[in-house]
Amino acid sequence: MTSRGPAPNRRRAAGPGSPHSTAGDVLRDTTEQLDDCLIDALVQLSFVVQKVIGRIAEAQEMSITQVRLLAVLEDRQIGVKELSGILELGKSATSGLVSRAERRGLVRRHEVPEDARAVQVGLTPAGRAMTRSVRREVRADLTGLAVALAPADRDRLPGLVQPLVDEYFAQHLVNPTS
Repeated sequence: MTSRGPAPNRRRAAGPGSPHSTAGDVLRDTTEQLDDCLIDALVQLSFVVQKVIGRIAEAQEMSITQVRLLAVLEDRQIGVKELSGILELGKSATSGLVSRAERRGLVRRHEVPEDARAVQVGLTPAGRAMTRSVRREVRADLTGLAVALAPADRDRLPGLVQPLVDEYFAQHLVNPTS
């Protein structure tokens, strides 16, 4: 707030119900409060999900990033460059992550016949087993939390969340082939 006071010929913006508030002020205040509540709820939910995954990863002597690596490779083999884009890590960091997982017997590098310099990374049988185990534990923990929602809200939640996830990837996912 400045010391100059309110602008001339303008009504003071006041909270909802104030004699000086307009319908626009009420709508703006309500939208800002709703936005704050929504953002707070999303951040808190993110913290909870990260805590669940972090606790499960730690029990397996893994990092959250290693768990993400296994999840990405669950249904595909891909190159390190593409993996870097998905995990939002530098190529060097991704190579190190893959090397550590490889030493644990969770992933294996495969040569690409069409390109002698290229390699793809895929899960080993031990990596698939670890991925299934972690997925089961995460599912059990999050299901235990989701029961706090009414059945209709549980049914609606995936449809509400998916556009947010899609928008994030549309805005932030680096095209690994560029």
